[in-house]
Amino acid sequence: QVQLVDSGGGLVQPGGSLRLSCVASGSGFAINAMGWYRQVPGKERELVAAIAPDGGTNYGLFVKGRFTISMDNTKNTVNLQMNSLQPEDTAVYYCYLHAKIPNNYSMFWGQGTKVSVSS
Repeated sequence: QVQLVDSGGGLVQPGGSLRLSCVASGSGFAINAMGWYRQVPGKERELVAAIAPDGGTNYGLFVKGRFTISMDNTKNTVNLQMNSLQPEDTAVYYCYLHAKIPNNYSMFWGQGTKVSVSS
């Protein structure tokens, strides 16, 4: 059984920073990619950032160089450093793991961590 625990959300003023973390636990899987999506009520979930074990990254267009994703393969951990946060970044952020399980690929999700940007 694979589980994800994400953390690090909170309330921050515009221009501030937050660091989100996500840890994957369990056995019998290999990481194909990890990353973050975010969702605002009434809208579809959108990709924030993703990273592969070889270090390859992908960011949503709205990131514009403000966020940095990193991975510690040995600890099955992914972090998202978010700088220059703006009110439009307010959302629930969900960690995900795209895992290779023998004979299959599966997606796993964290419980979500809320980020609020407001003065």
